[in-house]
Order: sequence, then C-alpha cells, then structure tokens
Amino acid sequence: MTEIKFFNRWSAEGIKVEDIGLSKYITLDPRIMPKSGARYAGARFHKSNTFIVERLASKLMSSGHKGKKHFMSSGHNTGKKNKVLKVVEKALAKCEMQLKQNPLAILVKAIENAAPREEVIAIEYGGARYPKAVDVAPQRRIDIVLRYMAQGAYVKCFNKKKKIEDSLAEEIIAAYQCSARSNAVAKKKDTERQAASSK
Repeated sequence: MTEIKFFNRWSAEGIKVEDIGLSKYITLDPRIMPKSGARYAGARFHKSNTFIVERLASKLMSSGHKGKKHFMSSGHNTGKKNKVLKVVEKALAKCEMQLKQNPLAILVKAIENAAPREEVIAIEYGGARYPKAVDVAPQRRIDIVLRYMAQGAYVKCFNKKKKIEDSLAEEIIAAYQCSARSNAVAKKKDTERQAASSK
C-alpha cells in the first residue's frame, strides 16, 4: 500500500506526541491536502480528529481576532484555505531547510513546548473578584498555542516587508527551541507566572 504523505512531500511515520496529556488531541494521520471541509463540524471534540496542520491553517484564516477586537485585518485570507495551506507548506519547508528534520515533528514539538498548563480565571466572592489558577484542558491548550502562533506570525509581518511564511517559520522554530522570541512561548510563560502568583 502506498504511503500517504501530507502535501505529497512529508511522511508522518514514526512521529509521536511525547506529552501524554496532548497525545489524544493531536491527530497525525496524514492527508495529501489537509482540507476536511468541516466534515467533523457536528461532532463533539471534532477538532481532535482534524489533522494538526489543518488546524494551524484554520487559525491563520482568522488572524485578526485579539481581545474580541480586530487587531489587524485578516480579510486577505479569510475563506481562502488553499492560499493559507500554501503559506503553511512554504513555512514548513523553511523549517525543514533550517533544522534538517521532518517539519511535522518540528511543529508537534513546538506545540508541546508552547502549550500552557495553567491559566488564571476570575471568581467573584462577596462582591469582589479574585484571580484563581486553574489547569487548562488539553483541547484548549492546543487551541491557545495555535492562536498565539498565528497572531505572533502576523504581528511580525503586518505592514512590513517580511512575508507571512517567513514569520510563521520563525515562530514555529522559536517555539521548537523553547525560545522567548516565540510569541506563543512568551505568552505561556507570562500566563503560568500569573497562575503561580494566584495560588
């Protein structure tokens, strides 16, 4: 049987999720073209069955949302999934060129490194609001890290000469190396520091 390679270039064989909490929620079954067409939209936890590369592409299609406001316009790629998938493919190719590894392994490790384990919620008690540290659900951990990666990539290239595929590749590589240059890693450290002080 012929092996399926995503983007018809890279194999997903032998890649494992080392973080036990995330292993059920990161799907690595490769698709030649990661475009499910909302096949799982009606099912509970449907995102867990979607190839992780497609989930990253979906986040790039709504890059403008930050703090319930359009921090920057994402109109040029909204609804144009083929366009975004080409951006992701070029970014993964740049990651492979720099680190000489399978780009899917780089992406999975980057997500594991940048996914926050704790966050802060506000609870109201006697008319006053207090911060409280809570554990983050694994599905939400992945959603948060992909959102921060997309936002970090767009911040680096918005109104600049740098291309989105270059800034996305930089973001993934920085998260893979656990570097604070990554927006997702910086946000994770900030969130966990706030959670530690709210215990």
